[in-house]
Amino acid sequence: MQLNSQQYIALSVAKGIEYLHNGCDQRILHFDIKPHNVLLDENFNPKISDFGLSKLCANDQSAVSLTTARGTMGYIAPEVFSRNFGNVSYKSDVYSFGMLLLEMVGGRKNVQVTDANSSQVYFPEWIYNLLDQGEDIRIHVEQEPDAKIAKKLAIVGLWCIQWYPVDRPSMKAVVQMLEGEDNVRMPPNPFSSTASARDSVTMPAKRPRQELPVISKLD
Repeated sequence: MQLNSQQYIALSVAKGIEYLHNGCDQRILHFDIKPHNVLLDENFNPKISDFGLSKLCANDQSAVSLTTARGTMGYIAPEVFSRNFGNVSYKSDVYSFGMLLLEMVGGRKNVQVTDANSSQVYFPEWIYNLLDQGEDIRIHVEQEPDAKIAKKLAIVGLWCIQWYPVDRPSMKAVVQMLEGEDNVRMPPNPFSSTASARDSVTMPAKRPRQELPVISKLD
């Protein structure tokens, strides 16, 4: 499979995170996956860096306990802020990778101020709405194959940022999606109150932002 540079970097980072989760004697949860922590060498080979917030756990451990929330705003999974969204686990890194992937596709921060109305526009939700309506994602690319790749990367990113950890794929599944055919199906809408069928928790209409209370301890 011939990869363009964007697809190669995305797949390489995904494989790196998958190795941290499944390839070591103990599972390594990074907790700070973001563009600043992905370094590129002279051949554009990505290297995951800065393990200062990482945590070790057993490979069969389904959840970890944190004394404080950790990570960088904009990339932190909802469950790291509030246990109402589920347990903190390797799926928290999946969420962060999804946010990174969407930034790679858009070439911009996921939240930015527009000149038109100076309000914050949440880029992942805008992308989801365009794809859901069958529209082009309106990202400038030179070649048609690159446009298809950008759409595929966006869809995989949207799978990764599903609100609840149980609805996100593992990094192994993410790698398989990135390596597979381009017709990856659309995920449920992570920004809709009906995106996850749960009776015990009502999902807010929007992604959690800084107003979420930071809990002191996660069980």
